[in-house]
Amino acid sequence: MAREFTRVGVVGLGTMGAGIVEVFARNGLDVTAVEISDAALERGRATLTGSTDRAVAKGKLAEAERDALMARVDFRVGLDALHDVDLVIEAVPEHLDLKQRIFAELDRVCKPEAILATNTSSLSVTEISVATTRPNQVIGIHFFNPAPVMKLVEVVRTVVTSADVVADVEALCERLGKVDVTISDRAGFIANALLFGYLNHAVGMFEARYATREDIDAAMKLGCGLPMGPLALMDLIGLDTAYEILDTMYRRGGRDRRHAPAPLLKQMVTAGLLGRKSGRGFYTYERPGSPKVVPDEYTPLAADAALADGARAIAKVGVVGSGTMATGIIEVFAKAGYEIISVTRGAEKSAKVCEAVKTSLNKGVVRGKLSETDRDAALGRITWSATLEHLADVDLVVEAVIEELSVKKALFASLDEICKPGVVLATTTSSLPVIDVAMATQRPADVVGLHFFNPAPIMPLVEIVQTIRTSAETSATARAVCAKLGKTGVVCGDRSGFIVNALLFPYLNDAVKMLEASYSTADDIDYAMKLGCGYPMGPFELLDVVGLDVSLAIQRELYLELREPGFAPAPLLEHLVTAGYLGRKSGRGFRDHTRR
Repeated sequence: MAREFTRVGVVGLGTMGAGIVEVFARNGLDVTAVEISDAALERGRATLTGSTDRAVAKGKLAEAERDALMARVDFRVGLDALHDVDLVIEAVPEHLDLKQRIFAELDRVCKPEAILATNTSSLSVTEISVATTRPNQVIGIHFFNPAPVMKLVEVVRTVVTSADVVADVEALCERLGKVDVTISDRAGFIANALLFGYLNHAVGMFEARYATREDIDAAMKLGCGLPMGPLALMDLIGLDTAYEILDTMYRRGGRDRRHAPAPLLKQMVTAGLLGRKSGRGFYTYERPGSPKVVPDEYTPLAADAALADGARAIAKVGVVGSGTMATGIIEVFAKAGYEIISVTRGAEKSAKVCEAVKTSLNKGVVRGKLSETDRDAALGRITWSATLEHLADVDLVVEAVIEELSVKKALFASLDEICKPGVVLATTTSSLPVIDVAMATQRPADVVGLHFFNPAPIMPLVEIVQTIRTSAETSATARAVCAKLGKTGVVCGDRSGFIVNALLFPYLNDAVKMLEASYSTADDIDYAMKLGCGYPMGPFELLDVVGLDVSLAIQRELYLELREPGFAPAPLLEHLVTAGYLGRKSGRGFRDHTRR
């Protein structure tokens, strides 16, 4: 039987500590909330009061419940107040020497059977535990911010943590209404180990001026469904906190270069640009602590001004291809009012594409998102063809054929001969170098990447990929077209993976490596990223949806181009693909889908 906790202690009443106090008190536990001084104690009390008052205002907490919650909290200065608690959790800044001093004092103050817990997100629980005479009773209980809202708790056991202590803490998490994942003491645990490599990569991408902060953030929100873009998330976390976590992970986690803090991050911390809490980080905020972003010298021009720099007029569009992506792109352009010529390899394929477009448009009518008149008008704008020569008078061609460079190059060479001068030639490739396609023509300045996301009628993002030969006029035209389509166009350079895949797939690959090392299960890793980071899908759910073969191919491309050792495909991913376990499409990937 797990022990029953009646009184718990919390050391440190910053945002996280106050949130943990609220979680405990909400669930009927008496809490001794401790700070170092009267002033700090009052700040902590104000944080808790503000949070509970907001919950009352939003109807999530009754006034009587709030009053009962506050009555359960005993605010005290000094660790001596913790002499009678059953469990104490420390939530002070991420400095090992500070935490060790606190744990040594807790060891002296707390009763012998008390559990001593740390909320550290990156430091070694083992190194903290050895400051006590009871390391078997020390454990990590890593809540996520904001603690009252986020469902995940990482329970971190060391090699000497008692099994009874682990069981007691797991039962406590259940009582608190949290989902716990129990893991061993490793740098970054699950969520931060996967999250911060991705965040650091995004900072490096911005530092290299590969894309703007707005486009990087928009790409990950709209392309992956993430609740925040990586740079906005860094501002929320605090750049100083992010730097400390990355530096700790780099030193403790085998000195993986991907966790070495980007130089820009250290410079910003030194300059006092810490994110929301200082009023400026990657973005500028209305005031310190405010979530409201205000314009600064890096804010891009309004869309109309940005598109006034020489965009060509586009009235007629050719779409080449007969797959799912081509079908979706045809629908998107037709609904936006463009005249379309759809070119496939034969009348039979044209008929299939035509039927698919009609079916999709009819679904829009049934769901009330499209009128019958608009559907008929969209269909009336489409001409079906099996001959490239019919593209002789279009203004824009969008290629959506198979992802094989030789096929695309041959097609663009043909388009170069057929199309009139000034036509924008766009490829929807998601992984191949756009410049290789462009150089198959005599007009590389007119070639651009337009990477739509699947399903194209629904996904709001388009990556506009500029090569070193793409003209400003061509790029402006691509941005204007995306705006007319109602899409968000993000501009980036011609580099493997562009923005989304370059940031997404190394994260997925890291998750596979974590599973391969038997650090955690696929279910717990998925829970950690969904419940701890707010991701719409866990990495293994997503890999099975995307297809393990597709994921492996993209990861290989990233590794071959960037030569980053950390990008080398996980052997487990390669083995599963070799075995024919490709995800949902084959019935089995990281999970067995035949039984569902």
